[in-house]
Amino acid sequence: MIKKLLNQIKREKALFHVLLKSIPATVVTLFVVSVIMMNLLANKTLYQNSWIALDGGILISWLSFMCMDIVTKHFGPKASNRISVVAAAINLLTCVILFIASAIPSNAGDYSAFDGIFSGTWFILMGSTIAFLSSAVINNTLNWMIGLIFIKNPDGKTAYAMRTYISTFIGQFLDNLIFSVIVFVICAPVFWNGFHWTYLQCVMCALTGAVAELIMEIAFSPIGYKITQKWKKENVGKEYLTRLGKDF
Repeated sequence: MIKKLLNQIKREKALFHVLLKSIPATVVTLFVVSVIMMNLLANKTLYQNSWIALDGGILISWLSFMCMDIVTKHFGPKASNRISVVAAAINLLTCVILFIASAIPSNAGDYSAFDGIFSGTWFILMGSTIAFLSSAVINNTLNWMIGLIFIKNPDGKTAYAMRTYISTFIGQFLDNLIFSVIVFVICAPVFWNGFHWTYLQCVMCALTGAVAELIMEIAFSPIGYKITQKWKKENVGKEYLTRLGKDF
């Protein structure tokens, strides 16, 4: 049993190492940067009334999901999940560095605004990490499963559109909902002097955000489709796909 587990860990480590070499750096970079920006922008509520509230993360979260959809299409859902964990880990490291920088005193000027922004809020980081990883697994798995329906032409535009549109909408909705409930319903009333969102605002935020991000996905999906076609034509990640075999 232990030997089998060790072999599995060894295999996963080897696959992960090959995967990092296989995915083009531009997509990984955009993905990681978008996750970091999502976390920072989530600190600001852009709009709020009695039935809806929106935070700044809505401006960039669509890019994260588009990158996941591209990776899922070409490398499979497990690869996209692995990269999502990497992005979350880098985001956590970034937050730690920013917190340390904000905590170091300076007599060179008034850095209160800088410190206030980059010192971060622990429950926002916690909420965004839980929401992101949960929605990433759901998005990637759903994207792949929808693709299996298109047996005759799995690489066609219709197949790519359906798998990205549906998975993005559901994934984004759950991402926004989980995050807003954890941060603005559970934690904010305790740590932000009573400031909070209602459950209705959370649901409407999740729905509105999912619709807005779906529109962005539709607008930029032709780019994502061309990237996947280019990767297939150029045999990008051949070593990873060969070693992975059918174990997606």
